Amino acid sequence: MFVRVIKNNKGKKNTCFCALVESYRDSSGVPKHRVLINFGQVDEESVPFLKAAFAKKNYL
Repeated sequence: MFVRVIKNNKGKKNTCFCALVESYRDSSGVPKHRVLINFGQVDEESVPFLKAAFAKKNYL
């Protein structure tokens, strides 16, 4: 899973559209993406916090 970030070129400056996306392979083996949560419009300052919240943690 990862957070997809798309900069907003129209409307409010310094904002992005974010979504939580899952990568998977379909039955024929082709890689695809599936949107799990759409966060909508988010300030650019909040993006690192979203990415950190949904980052994979490897605790050994």
